[in-house]
Amino acid sequence: MTQFYRVNLDSCHQARGVVVVIDVLRAFTTAGYLFEAGVKEIYLTSSVEEALNLHQLLPESLLLGEIDGIPIPGFDLGNSPSELSRYDVRGKTIIQRTTAGTQGVIRCLHANTILTAALTNARATAIYLQRMAPEEITFVLTGHFPHEGWGDEDVVCADVLEAYLQNRPIDWNEVARRVRDSRSGRHYDGTREAFPPRDLDMAVDFNRFPFAMQVKKKDGLPVLQTVPVE
Repeated sequence: MTQFYRVNLDSCHQARGVVVVIDVLRAFTTAGYLFEAGVKEIYLTSSVEEALNLHQLLPESLLLGEIDGIPIPGFDLGNSPSELSRYDVRGKTIIQRTTAGTQGVIRCLHANTILTAALTNARATAIYLQRMAPEEITFVLTGHFPHEGWGDEDVVCADVLEAYLQNRPIDWNEVARRVRDSRSGRHYDGTREAFPPRDLDMAVDFNRFPFAMQVKKKDGLPVLQTVPVE
């Protein structure tokens, strides 16, 4: 029987084996929509400086990111899935930097396999994990800081993945409620330009994507790519 563990950004550096880095609002929701729109691959970076330096090496790439949810000046795109329809990103390489999601990947130094997940590809991620059949899975809840009240949207995504892997029923209405009522979810109430309500709707479009997303190394750098499972 698979053992499940949960960590956050403060403790994920200890994770080993198979790791699933979760960011529902919004890094890996956005990544899924990027791939659906035809993006080739997504380089994941920790700092703005790192992203800008990589862009110098990959001048045809697009910079996408945020700091505390706010788009980064000089970047091509913010971390907003609803904004993507304005751009033709087919065949493009993206360099993504976010405050939570990409940090989780970068900090998992000892993991053998890293997947990224949101509720938009939860079922596909679970199918891929079932095929791998690991003895242990660590979920990195990148937005989870319970002492500050953050992160239930990532907790519920881990709950969903565990339910799939244990063949337990899922109450999708309750999942949607928890995401919308989370501290992050309440930011998407239409009063903040950087947090459009449509992003929240897109984050709870459950199982929209038929692919898992796996981190590979390319020239020593973490690159996110899709793994079709259906």
